[in-house]
Amino acid sequence: MAVGGRTGRDGIHGATFSSAELTSESESLSGGAVQIGNAITEKMLLDVILVARDRGLYSAITDCGAGGFSSAVGEMGAEIGAEVWLDRVPLKYAGLSYCEIWISEAQERMVLAVPPAHWEEFAALCAAEDVEATIFGRFVATGRLKLLYHEAEVADLAMEFLHDGRPPVVREAVFTPPHELPLQAVHPAKADYTPDLLRILGSWNVASKEWIIRQYDHEVQGASVVKPLVGVRNDGPGDAAVLRPVLTSQRGIVVSCGMNPRYADFDTYHMAASAIDEAVRNCVAVGADPRRIAILDNFCWGDCNRPETLGSLVRAALACRDVAIELGTPFISGKDSLNNEFRHTLPDGSTESIAIPPSLLISALGQIGDVSHAVTMDLKEAGNLLYQVGLTRDELGGSHYAAVAGLAGGHVPRVDAKSARVLFLALHGAIDAGCVRACHDLSEGGLAATAAEMAFAGGLGLRIELSAVPHELGAAASNAALLFSESNTRFLCEVCPDKAAQFEKFLNGIPHRRIGEVTASGRVEIAGLPGSSGEFIVNADLQSLKDAWQEPFRW
Repeated sequence: MAVGGRTGRDGIHGATFSSAELTSESESLSGGAVQIGNAITEKMLLDVILVARDRGLYSAITDCGAGGFSSAVGEMGAEIGAEVWLDRVPLKYAGLSYCEIWISEAQERMVLAVPPAHWEEFAALCAAEDVEATIFGRFVATGRLKLLYHEAEVADLAMEFLHDGRPPVVREAVFTPPHELPLQAVHPAKADYTPDLLRILGSWNVASKEWIIRQYDHEVQGASVVKPLVGVRNDGPGDAAVLRPVLTSQRGIVVSCGMNPRYADFDTYHMAASAIDEAVRNCVAVGADPRRIAILDNFCWGDCNRPETLGSLVRAALACRDVAIELGTPFISGKDSLNNEFRHTLPDGSTESIAIPPSLLISALGQIGDVSHAVTMDLKEAGNLLYQVGLTRDELGGSHYAAVAGLAGGHVPRVDAKSARVLFLALHGAIDAGCVRACHDLSEGGLAATAAEMAFAGGLGLRIELSAVPHELGAAASNAALLFSESNTRFLCEVCPDKAAQFEKFLNGIPHRRIGEVTASGRVEIAGLPGSSGEFIVNADLQSLKDAWQEPFRW
């Protein structure tokens, strides 16, 4: 059965295009590779599929992704065989060849195996919801894939040959362990880090993306509990979205992301591990149960025919395996887009290839048992206590502080996945018990950026003592490291004084310390280590911090 959208020329060679090198001719030659989506058709299709599933009307299902019907039918019939009648496939318009019908990747289409006894009920269900469903073949026990077009046989292949007949592609992957150098010297007696914090908040990776967020509707049916932007003015950077898909239930779905390609300059293993940790801790920060989080990968890489580029990809994949197993967060799906390179011709006639940095986006899907327990990152009340959960380490390599200060070297953040899982579980217990008023993960910009975001989102000030921050810096302890290190698995939590004892009981055995308090001063004030010049090494009013964060994309 072909169910859902019709087939057109859009999306032909989409999968091969996404892994082909880009040139100045790509737009004109491959413009049709981009699918034309229709969200309404997709929603109607999904509704029908869920009802048909509950009624047991089909025995197998797959989507028409890369390769369209060719991969969908070819994979579903791998162990038995299939006969396909391409002239019966519903088309968007006339003129498609049988080859185009077979490989089009047009959107909103599913292929289902429906037993003949269920066809009438299935067809009636689809008709009632105005979803198109068409019989365009059958599974047959021949072990072959046969394609017919107006009764003419246009293909006949053995399934065994189709799946196992091609010799495996063997490529060489090379990885050279990086040689880490210390971070370039930072002036030890620097009195004021406020300008550095403002530059970090205004950097493009950190700055507000409100102009994008506001273009899309995240209020459908009023099911969004925690929205992309939170706080007293609904303009602070939320850690994750919380949705209540079934409006009669309090159960929720948590959606978050993690990504930092700058770490790939040091080691793609730690870049991938950090992306997973960030996506998961964003989920945990709003209240998701860490035992019920699944993740998805999205790899964007350069030309993997080069051994060193393939080696960096393998290195990232190893991290995905290691961290996912340790955290108990299975990969349920993903996508890769390889060969993201553009070759252009220089004035002298030579060519130059420009490749993207190795980049891995991790998306996390969590569950929260009761959305009323969800927590946002904005500060709530003056007088509440601030705790840092997790250890700060000497990990400024690839940090946003290093970027704005023009510093090279340093140690890239690493993930201790075993300890991370224990910490995530403990913090979730505290959040679920109502001990936490606000929670924000420490990521881009470290503690200083996290504190600033929580303050201007909540419209409240705060005061922090760096000497109280839990760390493993030893002799390397410095104001810069404590402020801006981007070590993984850390949170800044706001706790009411009467909940402090209970909060600390949940965190028993987990690195954490009270480092400050929420104030009504309207300022972010951070006191440095003993011997620092002046009372505060960061001292800024909320409006200045918010302006720095919002200005870059205030279009």
